[in-house]
Amino acid sequence: MPQIPQTLHELSVGQLSARSGAAVSALHFYESKGLITSSRTSGNQRRYTRDALRRVAFVRAAQRVGIPLATIRDALAELPEERTPNREDWARLSEAWRKELDERITQLHRLRDHLTDCIGCGCLSLETCVLSNPDDINGEKITGSRLMPERKQPTENCS
Repeated sequence: MPQIPQTLHELSVGQLSARSGAAVSALHFYESKGLITSSRTSGNQRRYTRDALRRVAFVRAAQRVGIPLATIRDALAELPEERTPNREDWARLSEAWRKELDERITQLHRLRDHLTDCIGCGCLSLETCVLSNPDDINGEKITGSRLMPERKQPTENCS
């Protein structure tokens, strides 16, 4: 891993990429989504402050556990003066994200456990399809994988 001198306060996109492990294109994408910021040199080259390393690490860790970028951006925006997240911030945010992750894990377990039922059908037209109709929310009214209730035909006004 390339070392960055302590006296260097701004990093080029290449240096940030090498140190963070994120591709240059990912860094540009993160910037376009408001997750990191840069300034421009007189030659219009991006320069990132050293704290961008911690922000990129934060973004990548949150992405690895399945947190959407919009949620990550909102979390970073809540930090005072757009400072870099610290250990306490991560603990607070990860606790808030835990419920959402637990719900996703439950959904994935349900998918895994019922996947062979779906494969046996092939067309998702079982009377009760746990994949298309989780918890059988429409099962009392209709059968199969149709999720949209049938529309009532408008009645014509006869004058």
